[in-house]
Amino acid sequence: MQAKPESDAAVFFDRFADRFDTLYDGQRNGFMRWIDRHLRSDMFVRFAWTFERMGPLEGKRVVDIGCGSGPYIVEAVRRGAAHVTGVDPAPGMLKLARERLRTAGVQDRTSLVEGLFPDIAVEPHDHAIVMGVFDYLNDPGVFLRSLCTCVRASAPVSFPSRHWFRTPVRRARYRLRNCPVFFFDPQRIEVLAREAGFRTIEIREIPGAGMDYHVCLRP
Repeated sequence: MQAKPESDAAVFFDRFADRFDTLYDGQRNGFMRWIDRHLRSDMFVRFAWTFERMGPLEGKRVVDIGCGSGPYIVEAVRRGAAHVTGVDPAPGMLKLARERLRTAGVQDRTSLVEGLFPDIAVEPHDHAIVMGVFDYLNDPGVFLRSLCTCVRASAPVSFPSRHWFRTPVRRARYRLRNCPVFFFDPQRIEVLAREAGFRTIEIREIPGAGMDYHVCLRP
């Protein structure tokens, strides 16, 4: 049986976990922090936009699908979420997330689940965060249909854009790592989201080197 592209991505991020985690914590050297802020600024923009789109989180339940090392989980709890569930297929990422949650002292309001969505069941939440996941999905329609059933209020989602230079370079880099990547345009995002059952679709282009899309979906 042939492995799913998203399974290949899980293996890649499991190996990459420790290095990836330093992007959010400012643990890298001065030069790499400069690179992150100038060439990976889209990661910080989408972080800010995600919480702006969800609005007040007091008493809300949030699920972070593809939670990685857990920076969104901690921020959601800090903003008053009653409970945040993190879902990720990479054990290495979840190990980092557990440590982050322990350090932040938020274990009692969080839970972590290892597995690939939508292969694993996720109960309905008020909000769902899905950042950096659609880059690796061979069938985004199936994912979005399942997502629509477990979101009550909103789902901030990121989609990688098509770019004349960045797209072929990134595709080649990830092919060498046996990690397929996929790219989108606003028209396809709109069609996929509406077919999945979302009624409101707000698409914003993220400024910076990536020019990816930050999308807020509402059922």
